[in-house]
Amino acid sequence: MIKFIAILMLIFAFSCSTNNVNVAQEIPIIETILNEWHHAAAVADEDKFFSTFTKDGIYIGTDPTEHWQANELKEWSKKYFERESAWSFEPYDRNIYFSEDGKTVWFDELLKTWMGTCRGSGVMKIENGTWKIAHYHLAIAVPNDKIDGYLELINPQN
Repeated sequence: MIKFIAILMLIFAFSCSTNNVNVAQEIPIIETILNEWHHAAAVADEDKFFSTFTKDGIYIGTDPTEHWQANELKEWSKKYFERESAWSFEPYDRNIYFSEDGKTVWFDELLKTWMGTCRGSGVMKIENGTWKIAHYHLAIAVPNDKIDGYLELINPQN
């Protein structure tokens, strides 16, 4: 019986690791980084918010024109980070996935925002020993039963 339990524990340990990355250990770290990143925007902590991106990080916003390198987003959002809160997105229902080599993570999350429910999705990778956001995409989540009204709002000619 003890051998059986030991074997099960080994199988579990190997199933929770991806090429020497202990997924079970990394998930809370990634959760914390993402939660602190959202909090940094909520309290207008510009340094914390932008230091969470990789050096070549990308941010895609909800407007079709919002496709920025992190440094471009920083310039565009200066006026927002001068306030008490740049913006406040409260994450919930997050999913995190690891690449086979354990060096890349992708995630998706639902967010409570002033726009209603949004979905954020992104990619993270290790840079200088720390998980950083390489790509983030924010989208407004439109319920299927509201699509017709949404389409009418954005394209009233049809």
